[in-house]
Amino acid sequence: MNRSATPQPRRADGWITRPRPRTAPAVRLFCLPYAGGAASAYARWPASFGADVEVCGIEPPGRQSRFGEQPFTRMDLLVDALATAIEPELGLPYALFGHSMGSLVAFELARELRRRGITGPRVLFVSGGTAPQSRQAGPRVHDRTDAIVIDRMRSLGGLSEEILAETELLKLLLPTIRADFELLDTYAYRPGPPLACPVVAFSGTEDQAVPASRVEPWREQTSAAFTHHALPGGHFFLRSAQESLLRMVRASLARECTPGDRRSGPGAGRTPA
Repeated sequence: MNRSATPQPRRADGWITRPRPRTAPAVRLFCLPYAGGAASAYARWPASFGADVEVCGIEPPGRQSRFGEQPFTRMDLLVDALATAIEPELGLPYALFGHSMGSLVAFELARELRRRGITGPRVLFVSGGTAPQSRQAGPRVHDRTDAIVIDRMRSLGGLSEEILAETELLKLLLPTIRADFELLDTYAYRPGPPLACPVVAFSGTEDQAVPASRVEPWREQTSAAFTHHALPGGHFFLRSAQESLLRMVRASLARECTPGDRRSGPGAGRTPA
């Protein structure tokens, strides 16, 4: 199957997955996947939160339930479509979480929502991602050979050995992985005012791809509080230190989203003009 030869149009729906929908949530936590990842990376998270927190996994085109759709290769187009998709869900206080590539998407999404006059997140969680202003141009990945793309994913730990051993499955996944790398390869940070929300950053103590020194500069992207937690593990401490990470996310949400603090109704998420 050569999906790239017959791309399907992107859908307006399908962006948000709710593994465990909440009846009356007080806050929504939108979780953005890493390169080559999908919303399923956060499928087990709801079990770690109470009924007041609704975990919403973001499913960009080109993966799992949206496999037949053409993935995005440019950051501005992705965040524009994503902001439009989630705006109706922002009648409650919300937070954004992103790991690796997802941290960069979450940051640019927060800036796009601000440009639209929409009230920003109560917290921005950035995990395993280099601060945008500190990114340096390196060797491009997306237009290299399959072997180089696969080796890059292997070095990051983004694909299990089981998947890496399945040649046919890898062939199906590679177009989306390449698209994600192209999005990163072509991203150019544009300086702007810092966000008004607290930023909580996470890094892995053994992460050679994104060491703590590249995560620490996220503090420059907020005019509010900044916290940096170092967790044991490599680039995918998101999995290996998940219990500790989720405990810190819960604590931050409890601190920044007070009980009864909610908005509702059309346009409730917009800031006054």
